[in-house]
Amino acid sequence: MIARLSAALLALALVAGCSSTAGSNSSSTAPTGGKAVDAAASAEAKPKPKTAEEITTALAEKVTTAQLTKVFTAEDDPNKQLGRPNSYTGKTAFTDTRIPVEGEVSFTKENDTLRGGGVEVFADQAAADARKDYIQSFGKTTPMLAEYDYVVGGVLLRVSKILTPDQAAEYETAFKAILG
Repeated sequence: MIARLSAALLALALVAGCSSTAGSNSSSTAPTGGKAVDAAASAEAKPKPKTAEEITTALAEKVTTAQLTKVFTAEDDPNKQLGRPNSYTGKTAFTDTRIPVEGEVSFTKENDTLRGGGVEVFADQAAADARKDYIQSFGKTTPMLAEYDYVVGGVLLRVSKILTPDQAAEYETAFKAILG
């Protein structure tokens, strides 16, 4: 009888000890666990944009003078590169209201980069960097074709040279905040 009572008391002590330890672990990890859950929920609520259209829309939310004007398709891409091997998988154009269309850009087509800019999405950063280098080489030899270009991951942001360096820096800051 005493052996049974001792065994029962020992079992009870062990259960109580486990409960109190578990409760203590729970309360000590609850804030960390809660923060992790909050961060995960926040990340799920606002995933990073992936398509050219999503990225351009996010840019326009941060740079209020920007407006998405065109989401290109393989059929209407002026460069005939969209979806082609070793090229971009998505492309958009946007305007910037600080660039008057009756001025310096009046000779350009409606969705020309000079009127604001564009976003091109590639499979990886190496492809985006290669495209940036290609575009920059034209700007060096023909200043009329110069532009501001920024790469984050596999995304190239092209910004009109008509904007001032400070105005272009607004795009760069927003771009890095969106994708960084």
